Amino acid sequence: MAEEVKKVAAKKTSTAKTAPKKVAPKEGSEKVEAEVKEAPKAKKVAKKGSGNKVSAIQPRMKVKYDTEVRKALLEKYHYSSVMQIPGLSKIVINIGVGDATQDGKRLEEAVSELSQITGQKPVITKAKKSIASFKLREGQEIGCKVTLRGVRMWDFFDKLVSIALPRVRDFRGVSKNAFDGRGNYTLGIKEQLIFPEIDYDKVAKVRGMDIVIVTTASKDEEAYTLLDLMGMPFAR
Repeated sequence: MAEEVKKVAAKKTSTAKTAPKKVAPKEGSEKVEAEVKEAPKAKKVAKKGSGNKVSAIQPRMKVKYDTEVRKALLEKYHYSSVMQIPGLSKIVINIGVGDATQDGKRLEEAVSELSQITGQKPVITKAKKSIASFKLREGQEIGCKVTLRGVRMWDFFDKLVSIALPRVRDFRGVSKNAFDGRGNYTLGIKEQLIFPEIDYDKVAKVRGMDIVIVTTASKDEEAYTLLDLMGMPFAR
């Protein structure tokens, strides 16, 4: 009997020696594993997104800004932090439709054209006060505007400087004196026909628009350098 007890004890001892030890997980490892598992899902959502959401392919102008323009600005102005390097914040496009007070269809045409140009649904702008000489009432719809950020902002800027502005008749460059003193630039376009999305045969009336390029620059000089490096065709 004593011999059988010794054999059983020996088996337990050998099993304990050969059994693999449980290694305690390192601190934070579970969190890392969870992030790795969720990463593919986040990537799929980003690909499905459009407009201002993350895109799988970065716009050409955004790549140029990250690889060339930021470095050139840093070398010229010697910023103490990379966060001080100016960039584009947003682009606001506004179309005034004065004849919308007499014919509401004109406003619909402007909204349709602006959505084709920007790829984003415009917001209707209303009169802030009544003006009797213009037969204008407070709250009356008189125009539309679009605010572009992210991918659509970069794509529109690329199209503006590369395609639209060179199509202007007798184009000699845009003015250098259209900055507002806080690093923002305003550009006036006389015809919407310069944009490739607009079909000349379907245009009922030629309309102009105001384009405001808002930057994070604190001075006009820095904003000018930023836009110049990014290809804005300033008059020399």
